[in-house]
Amino acid sequence: MSSRRHDAAEHTALGPMTIVAVDQHEDVPVVRDKLACRMLPATGKAAVAATAVALVRRQLIAATEKKIPGLWASILCRKRYIDDQLRAAWRDGIDVAVVLGAGLDTRAYRVPDPTAVHFYEVDLAESCDGKRECLRRLYGEVPDHVTLVAADLETRGPIKALVACGFDPARRTVFVCEAVTQYLSEDAVRWMFSSLASVPPGSRLVFTYVRKDFLDGVALYGAEQVYREYVLERGLWHFGIHPENVATFLAEYGWLEIDRAGPREYAERYLGPLNLPSPVSGIELSVVAEKR
Repeated sequence: MSSRRHDAAEHTALGPMTIVAVDQHEDVPVVRDKLACRMLPATGKAAVAATAVALVRRQLIAATEKKIPGLWASILCRKRYIDDQLRAAWRDGIDVAVVLGAGLDTRAYRVPDPTAVHFYEVDLAESCDGKRECLRRLYGEVPDHVTLVAADLETRGPIKALVACGFDPARRTVFVCEAVTQYLSEDAVRWMFSSLASVPPGSRLVFTYVRKDFLDGVALYGAEQVYREYVLERGLWHFGIHPENVATFLAEYGWLEIDRAGPREYAERYLGPLNLPSPVSGIELSVVAEKR
């Protein structure tokens, strides 16, 4: 694995988790996640601690919004949306969850009853090693209801690696793929969906994707700096989909789209009830699908 790819994965994990950790200082956070700050390195924890002061917090949010308009609310809302979809899957009797490109994701450690759901967290080997050390600091060892699975999603589908770690492909499962697909090539995304095509009917898939018109430079949605940095200069984002093509793409692999969310849905479901007028970026959207 190149250092460039690992650095990109690490940045992808740290930035959103920092935003979630800062949000915990609000009277009513969009996402309730008391573990977020504990997952961060010492420098991140110190920065988050400083944002307990409202003025400092507002300055940080303003600086982030100046660079990437709508990013702050978009990350919080997509995480809340995925949390809601996981809870819905559990209510429907699905008791296995797979988080693809898990990074510092905390969902496995926030479940009310850890004995009720088993989580598999899939990520690059170096990222798994870092997560393992973090969990040892927090819990003494990796909790029994979590299995860390080392796999490079750019070069192979996840199912073989999961099965090698005890995953039962015959059980209904909810898969989460948050802020991952844009970092993969189209071939890798298709390998991943092909790998998941064998899971049983009733399984769920929650994933996010970047709009293809953004990656193509056709519509930048006020995120010119993101396009310049992530697409043109660093070449980190590769795969995107046009929203109108998502259902057809999913159907190729036996999945049926059952819900989607973007700026309008996020504002209505999460920001409006909290009286938060924050703009939401339009470059990344969320989808829920069910295996037919």
